[in-house]
Amino acid sequence: MPGPHLDLTAPYLEGPGTPFAQMHELASPEDAGKFVDYWAGAGMSSFKAYMNITGAELAAAAEAAHRHGLRITGHLCSVSWPEAIAAGIDDLEHGPVYTDTEFVAGRQPDKCPEQRKALESWAGKKVSDPEIVQLIRSLVDHHVAVTSTLPVFELIVPDRPPTQRRALNAMSDAARDSYLTYRALLDPTDAGPAKLFRLEMDFEHAFAAAGGLLLAGPDPTGAGGVLPGFGDQREIELLVEAGFTPLEAIRIGTENGARFLGREREIGTVAEGKRADLVLVHGDPAARITDIENVEVVFKDGLGFDPQRLIAAVRGQVGIH
Repeated sequence: MPGPHLDLTAPYLEGPGTPFAQMHELASPEDAGKFVDYWAGAGMSSFKAYMNITGAELAAAAEAAHRHGLRITGHLCSVSWPEAIAAGIDDLEHGPVYTDTEFVAGRQPDKCPEQRKALESWAGKKVSDPEIVQLIRSLVDHHVAVTSTLPVFELIVPDRPPTQRRALNAMSDAARDSYLTYRALLDPTDAGPAKLFRLEMDFEHAFAAAGGLLLAGPDPTGAGGVLPGFGDQREIELLVEAGFTPLEAIRIGTENGARFLGREREIGTVAEGKRADLVLVHGDPAARITDIENVEVVFKDGLGFDPQRLIAAVRGQVGIH
């Protein structure tokens, strides 16, 4: 049937105080280890730590995941990036500007500070600052990947290009209205979000230049204007804006993901013997990265699908299903 191959991730590894009722709150490091063991046995292939996990719980989860030969990533807050590196994490989501709380004044161990304070702690920093250079070096030395999710943060920056009409058409009425209302309420005089967005771009470019494994994804959450697929294309376009060449950005969005999964012999690049999961694009993305949006045919296991028919089948459905 039409649709992607799926890599299954377990429910979030989350500590006490989560605002999401559907998330189990870990009670101890032992609980974290049992949680990973259970879901690994159920066939999950990856794990993600979330914002209120403790450092000890993260370390226990990482140890258990590695014992099963699996990886663990994280969208963190209560645990700083240096603490997560020491705990054995394999990947860190979203970039440090929006998730690394190590610079928050008066930060309490294993406590997630207010988002405002976390963002303010990065204001005025540069990638050339010694502490940022050290963070990049530690990530590279410990082989910790970083996942770029620039599209979801572009949403909160005033005066950035709005979500494209094709994305709005795919959204349900309620989802579209919610997104447009959010965008209309942004303060156009606030220069802070744009500066942080640029800093995140600069960090990701510096991290990759230092030999770090940069991954790419859209993170279709937040205000709701980022959609899977369309968001993946926008992520690659934003990587070019961040300073990568078009081919470098495409490689980050394809080959690097396969490398992180340990499946580069099967997927990630076009080569004889690899899985025939491909897109046929009209144009030359190496010269004009926006040509990546001009998808003519989508191949899954060598079988071609008409992307326009697939998109039409879900028109007005995003936010409902």
